[in-house]
Amino acid sequence: MSEIGTKSNPLRVAVIGAGPTGFYTAEHLFKQKEYVVEVDMFDRLPTPYGLVRYGVAPDHQKIKSVTAVYDRIAQNPGFRFFGNVQIGKDITASDLCQYYHQIVYTTGAQTDRQMNIPGEDLAGSLPATEFVAWYNGHPDFRDYDVDLSHENVAVVGVGNVAMDVARILCRTPEELATTDIADYALEKLRHSQVKNVYILGRRGPAQAAFTTPEIKELGEMADTDAYVEPDEAELDALSEAALAVSSDRATMKKVEVIQSYAGRPSSGKTRRLILRFLVSPVELFGDDTGQVVAMRMVKNKLYKTDSGTLRPKATDSFEEIPVGLVFRAIGYRGVPIPGVPFYDSWGVILNREGRVIDPETQAPITGQYTGGWIKRGPSGVIGTNKPDALETVQNMLADVAAGEILQPQHPTRAAAADFIAAKQPDYFSYDDWLKLDAIEVARGKAQGRPRVKFTSVPEMLTAVGKK
Repeated sequence: MSEIGTKSNPLRVAVIGAGPTGFYTAEHLFKQKEYVVEVDMFDRLPTPYGLVRYGVAPDHQKIKSVTAVYDRIAQNPGFRFFGNVQIGKDITASDLCQYYHQIVYTTGAQTDRQMNIPGEDLAGSLPATEFVAWYNGHPDFRDYDVDLSHENVAVVGVGNVAMDVARILCRTPEELATTDIADYALEKLRHSQVKNVYILGRRGPAQAAFTTPEIKELGEMADTDAYVEPDEAELDALSEAALAVSSDRATMKKVEVIQSYAGRPSSGKTRRLILRFLVSPVELFGDDTGQVVAMRMVKNKLYKTDSGTLRPKATDSFEEIPVGLVFRAIGYRGVPIPGVPFYDSWGVILNREGRVIDPETQAPITGQYTGGWIKRGPSGVIGTNKPDALETVQNMLADVAAGEILQPQHPTRAAAADFIAAKQPDYFSYDDWLKLDAIEVARGKAQGRPRVKFTSVPEMLTAVGKK
C-alpha cells in the first residue's frame, strides 16, 4: 500500500463533536499541504455547530454567523458528517480504531460545576447549562421543567452564560419574538412572573468576566432597569491599584458602565436587574414542599495572592434575599467518553498539548487526540478554539511524520460509511442538515425570525424524509 497521506491512501481522521473546535480541527487539517486528508465528523445530534446552535443566546444572532465559516469547511470534498451517531452507544472509540488513522475528541463541556452549599438540591435550584439548552431548543431539554412563576431569581456567576440567562429572563416577549428561541420557551416566557433578577459575583466589578458590550446591553432592554448597589460599584483599594498599574482600558470601560448603574432610580419599567458584587451564596433555604424560597450570602473582600491575583475571601457579614429560582453559572465540565482517559477533578480528557495520555504510563496513546473545552477546560470565546485546535493538529501531523498513527484494518471511506450505516441507519449527512437548515430558515422567514428550530430528533428525521 502507498504511503499514508497520499491520494490513493489518504490520512483518515475521525472528529468526535461537531462544535467550533471540531470544525477548526478539520479546517487546519485541510489547510496543511503535506498530506491528503479525509475527515469524518461525528455528533450525537443530527445538527452540527454544537454550542453555537445550542449555547449562544438567541438574541445574539451576530455571533451565530460564524456558522458560515463552518459551512465552507464542510464543502471540502474530503469532509463528511455523521450526525445522530453517539460514541459509546451506536459505535465505540475502539470501533473507530478499525477505520481511522487518528481520532480527535472535541465534545466540549456539557455539564455544570456545583456550588456545593446546603440546599443546592432544592426544587428551583438549577444548572444554567440546562436552562440555556432548553430555551435554545436542544432535543434533550425540550421537556425541561422550569417554573417561571417566581418573582425573584438569582443567577450565580458573572460570565457570559450568566449574562445570557439574566437577559433572556428580562427580555420582553416582543424582543424575543424576533430571535430563534425555541417556540415552547417563547410561549412560557410570555407568561413569566419574574420581576427581579439578581446577578451575583464573588469578586468586584473589575474582576467580572463579562465584557463591556454585555454589561451595556443590560441597561438597554425594553422593560428592565439595571441597578447596582452604590457601595458595591466602587472599586476597593487593591483593584484600584491593580488597574492603575495595568492601565487596562477594556476593564476601565467595563467598570465605568457598571458604575453608571449605581443607585440608578427606577424608570418605571416592569422588571429590575440587580448586579451584586463581592457576595457568595452559602446556603439555600426551602419551604415545606422542598422549594427554594431564600438564599443566604456572605459578603467578601479581596486579598492579593502570592502570584499577585486578587481572590475573594469571606467576611463575617451575611445577608438573605428572597428567591424562588436559582441558576448556577460558575463553570462547566466535560463528560467522560467510554474508553477514553478522563481527568475527573478537572472535567477534561487526560492529555498533553492535545495528545491523549495513558493514565498509568503517562505516555501518549497512539492516534488519540483532543481539542477545545474537553481538552483545556471551559475558557475563552468561540474563536479561542481555533489556536487550540491548531496546537492539536500540529502534534497530529508530527505524529504522522514519525509513523505514530493507528493501523486500521478498514482504512477507506466506503468501509467506514458501511459500518456506520449498519450501526445507525438514521445517521444525518451534511446534505440532510442543509435540507433541515433550509426548512428552519423558511419557517422563520414566514414569522420574521432568523429560523424556527426543530426541537426533537424524530421531527428532524421526518422533515428530511428519513422517517
